[in-house]
Amino acid sequence: MSHDLLAGLNPEQLRAVTWDKGSALVLAGAGSGKTRVLTTRIAWLIQTGQVSPMGVLAVTFTNKAAREMLTRLSAMLPINTRGMWIGTFHGLCNRLLRAHHRDAGLPQLFQILDAQDQLSAVKRVLKALNVDTEKYEPRKLQSFINMNKEAGLRADKIEAYDPYTRRLAEYFAEYDAQCNREGVVDFAELLLRSYELLSRNAMLREHYQERFRHILVDEFQDTSRLQYDWLKLLRAPSNAIFGVGDDDQSIYAFRGANVANMAHFQQDMGIEEVIKLTQNYRSFGTILDAANAVISHNSNRLGKDLWTTAGRGELIRHYEAPSDLDEARFVVEEIQGLHREGMAYADTAVLYRSNAQSRVIEHALFSAGMPYRVYGGLRFFERAEIKHALAYLRLIANHDDDNAFLRVVNFPTRGVGARTVEAIDAAARAGGVSLWAAACAQGAGKKGLAGFVQLIEALRIETQGMSLAEQVEHVVARSGLIEHYKSERDGEDRIENLSELTNAATAFAGESESQDLADFLAHAALEAGEHEAQAGQDAVQLMTVHAAKGLEFMAVFITGLEEALFPHENSLTEVDGLEEERRLMYVAITRARQRLYLTHAAQRMLHGQPRYGLPSRFLQELPAELVQTIGGWRKTSALAAETMESAPPAPSRAAALPYRVGARVQHPRYGEGVVAGYQGQGAEAEVRVSFPKIGDKWFILEYARLTPC
Repeated sequence: MSHDLLAGLNPEQLRAVTWDKGSALVLAGAGSGKTRVLTTRIAWLIQTGQVSPMGVLAVTFTNKAAREMLTRLSAMLPINTRGMWIGTFHGLCNRLLRAHHRDAGLPQLFQILDAQDQLSAVKRVLKALNVDTEKYEPRKLQSFINMNKEAGLRADKIEAYDPYTRRLAEYFAEYDAQCNREGVVDFAELLLRSYELLSRNAMLREHYQERFRHILVDEFQDTSRLQYDWLKLLRAPSNAIFGVGDDDQSIYAFRGANVANMAHFQQDMGIEEVIKLTQNYRSFGTILDAANAVISHNSNRLGKDLWTTAGRGELIRHYEAPSDLDEARFVVEEIQGLHREGMAYADTAVLYRSNAQSRVIEHALFSAGMPYRVYGGLRFFERAEIKHALAYLRLIANHDDDNAFLRVVNFPTRGVGARTVEAIDAAARAGGVSLWAAACAQGAGKKGLAGFVQLIEALRIETQGMSLAEQVEHVVARSGLIEHYKSERDGEDRIENLSELTNAATAFAGESESQDLADFLAHAALEAGEHEAQAGQDAVQLMTVHAAKGLEFMAVFITGLEEALFPHENSLTEVDGLEEERRLMYVAITRARQRLYLTHAAQRMLHGQPRYGLPSRFLQELPAELVQTIGGWRKTSALAAETMESAPPAPSRAAALPYRVGARVQHPRYGEGVVAGYQGQGAEAEVRVSFPKIGDKWFILEYARLTPC
């Protein structure tokens, strides 16, 4: 029977599944069948009598993965999997706490707070303590609490070196006390309280150590320090932990993932030999060679090379566009070509490093009438921060827009409570007027409401005579949205999206030749509304590289491969930041099965202004024999230059300029940059050069000391 279970496994997989020397670390490369190995090992352990179904603890990182594992086990073995301990860290900790709620100091029916409920609880604490919420913002306190809990710290264990942090720690303690009184827990509390329970209760700890003879952990590279410590508490010296992961795919440091846990595990468990799954069942050889080449530049890795028996496949296609608009057009045209050849839209994915990049690609797809889906997120015009900004703009364009009024009258928070809004609504209905008119009538005696009315009226006056892009940029800046999102954990993405809204306005004005705000708002509504019509269709998949992990597609486009974009500019100043960006690139490459496209733009819009960028270093790390450059503006420019060599030069100022805008140049102090513009003439002429790490610098042309790259 066990022979049938093991049929079809390759030698590496078979060795992992039947490992009988205690704890093991399995280094499972992308597409190497790790889910099959994990599930088959559980089935093999049960079938060979080494453990009962109730003696297995298996940890996955998503509920979807847990359900898939249980489904596969049910198909492999004639057992009831319902009572098995297979789930996520949070799911298993919840189960443990409910089984031992008294020991954990919780009521039997304790409630779990989601992120919004937790924020409301934080606000109630601050209100009860009469805290100035402008100085101690609720969202910042929420992030502070979660960050410390995820690090295994209670309020009294935090090292506070300044008065501000000491205050936050005090509010953290009050928040904990309130949660205890009310019998509720947040998500971070599930793991921390479970860890504390097992730490202090030796009898309970020994009970579970005796029960779980085999602990299996998926995506081991994504475990946090607290999660790893929780696993160690559950393991008796004679029991085995079977960790499966890929250090080259550790891309969640921002969530607390600690890739070093794999090395710690190897040392703590005395593992002398790592089992490596390197045969890939997903991609052609050229794609795998590219992934191997890029990741080899990381120094802190356990090391492995993926290989396949599927053949070499096609060369990787590389395209450099003159602008982000041309890049998006190229992607759309290639997808149309693939679709004509018989490839489903859903088999193509467009990946990008930052959410804000999707806007230009979405617009190109929308303009071409092609269905698309933003995987793991919202379309650009459906994102909350964009809806808030558009609501401000709508209210300026039309004071009688009640929906826009309701969306932003108290966002960001300005002290306009639910009762005030109800009173405005009642007055509006009684008088047959808009909410804005009712608010103007009532606002004089209410500070928050009066401030909102004054802000909208001021924005209306200030934006008169501005271009469309200037109106959008001004309203976003003055609305308080950017300051509000600075305090959020994922605020950086939201702020980037708000900046991209200015670019959307610039692009719309250029395409439609209209500077009218109402026209732009109608365009945004049309793009957002298209989603309903496309529901359920075969659609192109758009997503960030982070969202793409675990997925695979026939054709993949990795876009925006420019320095300071991918790799992201933040990574250049963070410890091990560049190595994590390279792991992201490795993940992106290994999503592709048959075709891989790499694209970047010489010029990209940022805050409504063009920004010139250098090609990503990841492109330079690819062996030239793996890549085919198709078109691109550099090739086009070179052909144009050859054609014009014999023609007499036209008299113009441009003829006297040594470098064209967009040309790559080297500076002895600042390194490689891109020529972004000129000003002045003759001896006073200056050149502006954009450097990825330090931004723009102006040089007097005569003394610039620039050399072409």
